[in-house]
Amino acid sequence: MLSVKTFVISRTILAVFFLLAGSICFGQVEETDVSLAPMEKKELEAIYSTIQGFVGNWWNGSDLYPDPCGWTPIQGVSCDLINGFWYVITLNIGPVHDNSLACASNLEFRPQLFELRHLKVLSFFNCFQSPDKFPFSIPNGNWEKLTFSLESLEFRLNPGLVGSIPSSLGVLKNLQSLILLENGLAGEIPPQIGNLIKLKRLVLSGNSLSGHIPDVFYGLNELLIFDLSGNSLSGSLPVSIGSLRSLLKLDLSSNYLEGNLTKEIAFLKNLILMDLRNNKFSGGLSQSFQDMCSLEELVLSNNPLGGTMRVLNWEKVQNLAVIELSNVGLRGEIPDSLSKLKRLRHLGLSDNNLTGNISPELATLPCLNALYLNGNDLTGELKFSGEFYGKMGRRFGAWNNPKLCYLVGVMPPTSHVPFGVKPCQQHQQGQIV
Repeated sequence: MLSVKTFVISRTILAVFFLLAGSICFGQVEETDVSLAPMEKKELEAIYSTIQGFVGNWWNGSDLYPDPCGWTPIQGVSCDLINGFWYVITLNIGPVHDNSLACASNLEFRPQLFELRHLKVLSFFNCFQSPDKFPFSIPNGNWEKLTFSLESLEFRLNPGLVGSIPSSLGVLKNLQSLILLENGLAGEIPPQIGNLIKLKRLVLSGNSLSGHIPDVFYGLNELLIFDLSGNSLSGSLPVSIGSLRSLLKLDLSSNYLEGNLTKEIAFLKNLILMDLRNNKFSGGLSQSFQDMCSLEELVLSNNPLGGTMRVLNWEKVQNLAVIELSNVGLRGEIPDSLSKLKRLRHLGLSDNNLTGNISPELATLPCLNALYLNGNDLTGELKFSGEFYGKMGRRFGAWNNPKLCYLVGVMPPTSHVPFGVKPCQQHQQGQIV
């Protein structure tokens, strides 16, 4: 019975094979052979001229067959088959890979770029190198031709990319990612950025942008990453920042931002990372932080915040793994509630005006691997074990606390001791000084 079934299956497979072979011979499945699909002449001329503008006129695509989307594609160019024709959907220019399209020193944006009507991704990496010899600006015109197609626009590591961010980028209604990272851009952030309601990533870091952050973010409900770090932005936080309900990462570090930390931050319920270090924020810690239940990293160092830590019920922010509050002018005691944060890995409180004793309960935090308390006015004896000091090593900092000491008798002679902290001295009466 088994041999009969095997014979029938074999006959069936052979029949299907001959049917397919006959279909191929007679051209009945020719439509599914995508390698033979053509590229429209207008599309072909547009991509060739565009590439020549970026890499130089020496490039003629002579080694491509039958076109940039055929059997020998270009590194950095990808295509999609639409209604039986190949169209360019991705164009990456710059030395990402060994065989990537290299940029010419005096490259140009040719208008043919904007004739690629199905283009979804456009990026430039390490292309514009000389702000003195060959300065280049993002073109202001023609972006409306890519209004409904472009989803990602990136300029990364281009010191020769100068000028301002064109307001005309605001017409790109389907843009999901705008990355202008570490270029030479200057001027103010155009308010038309607020028109990009489908944005998921907005990264303008590492430029020389100035002025206030425009208050135009009410419609950006899908934004996940918001990074304006490393610029020269000033003024206060815009109120509309609280409407970014989907936001996961907020990085405004290394600017000149000032004012109080707005209560609207509390509306960012999904925020995982907030980095506001190296600014001029004041007014103390905001009680709204304790309502940010998803927050894992809170970085506010090097701001003249002032105030105390006890304004917050820290145990309410159970997901916190990183607290960095060094050099923010904190005063008062370190709250015991920090020892309730079982996921805490890094606690940085150095260079403040903190007083009082250090709770030994901090050593019970299971994930803690960095504790910096140096540069304060903490007092009393450290009651951590030698094992704790050995585990932490130089990641434990308590130096520059003149009234702080560690107990000698509670540790074996071979144990690690805290760097820069004096041993406690005992009088005959048993008092520790």
